[in-house]
Amino acid sequence: MDVTGRIIAVLPERSGTSARTGAEWKVGTYVLETQEQYPKKICFEVFGVERMQNFNIQVGEMMTVSFDIDAHEYQGRWFNTIRAFRVDRNIQNAAPAAEMPGAPAPAAAPAFNAAPLPEVTPFGEEPAGDGSELPF
Repeated sequence: MDVTGRIIAVLPERSGTSARTGAEWKVGTYVLETQEQYPKKICFEVFGVERMQNFNIQVGEMMTVSFDIDAHEYQGRWFNTIRAFRVDRNIQNAAPAAEMPGAPAPAAAPAFNAAPLPEVTPFGEEPAGDGSELPF
């Protein structure tokens, strides 16, 4: 699964030793916020020192993160894990074209079958006419 957004938080690294193998491990945790009308936040992990150094994720960066979602059971409860396996920074960090200096203004969308809008009177003022056009 891929999600594009801005990194809004880099949480402290966690580390430990594997109970099975005795090997050291590290996990970095990050929060990405999507750039939609109703933004969503996704907390994801990067497992391993090498990946964390290669990805070098910083607060404020725009990126597309590819990740796997998995669930595991611990003491009768289930937990989700969202683990990133690829980070792509080859996206536009720019503001929308209308906000960029020197960019042409966006063209207005054509109106199809658009009827003229009725004239609106401000609240509290009586509409012009004798009132016979009222339906009640």
